[in-house]
Amino acid sequence: MKKFSSFQNILILCLIGLVTSCNSGPSKQTAAGEALGTTYNITYYSEKEIALEKALDSIFERVNQSMSTYREGSDISRLNSGDSLVKVDTLFRNVFRLSEKVYNESNGYFDPTVGNLVNFYGFGPERGEQEVDTAKVDSLMQFVGLDKISLTEEGRVESSASAVYLDFNAIAKGYTIDLIGHYLDSRKVENYLVELGGELLAKGKNLEKAAAWTVGIDDPEQLEEQRTLTAAVKLKDRAMATSGNYRKNRIDPATGKMYVHTINPLTGYAEKSDVLSASVLAENCALADAYATAFMAMGLERSKEMLSKLETVDAYLIYAKEDGSMGKYATAGFEEVLVDLD
Repeated sequence: MKKFSSFQNILILCLIGLVTSCNSGPSKQTAAGEALGTTYNITYYSEKEIALEKALDSIFERVNQSMSTYREGSDISRLNSGDSLVKVDTLFRNVFRLSEKVYNESNGYFDPTVGNLVNFYGFGPERGEQEVDTAKVDSLMQFVGLDKISLTEEGRVESSASAVYLDFNAIAKGYTIDLIGHYLDSRKVENYLVELGGELLAKGKNLEKAAAWTVGIDDPEQLEEQRTLTAAVKLKDRAMATSGNYRKNRIDPATGKMYVHTINPLTGYAEKSDVLSASVLAENCALADAYATAFMAMGLERSKEMLSKLETVDAYLIYAKEDGSMGKYATAGFEEVLVDLD
């Protein structure tokens, strides 16, 4: 029998370890929990353990302290209460600049200064009115308009209307997802899917299935307890956000009229547009989140017109037809990533 020297034994063990290491590759890891008033689920592939939970705690805390209207001592709450000494952080500045971009592109249909109206209708942290009063809505409209707000280089927020109430809830969740993606990128994670409250950011692919990440779009006609899909999408190196008005609605006790959570910043009224659901693909989730909100308020025809001018944005719109049935509109780019549900 041939004998091996100690050196040869060590060399063989090293080669075995090298082969094993090469074959192992990135392993699937997951994280799930609650944050920002909703739930999150993250799947990623990494060859080493990363301190994701610690990073998530830090990200959620920073976002809440900067932009949560539900936290009394946050920067945005202090600003809304009239504190002129607040110096906002980088997160706030980034979200403000992105909001300005979509505000201008949508001709004001996306507007974070609708906070007073959000509270008036009872969709925000403050109790809403029992009746929809036209005079009250008109009085609040003088404080609506992102062009009434400016941000200095020092991070001070200046306003031409003292009672402007900022609400970044229509973009902050998407921006939070982007922050999580930036962290994973910094840890050299090349394949991941981040979901927070239904908004998504994908990079690379699902290594377990050796295919692109596949995500679903909810059916607007489903009941609260149901989970049925109207479409599925292959998502790679893009973000997707969906906005819909088909579940959140209120009834005016005086008139019995239903009004929904889509507020038209140009009129001040919570209106039901013909767009029931807007799913948007964009380069980052903050923009996807904001555009989806804008399309809900703009309605189908204005949304289609705006989409024709946006080179890096695609959308899938479910809308109500005049006969009561549902129609579907998808940009060419969105059609390319749709998956057959059959």
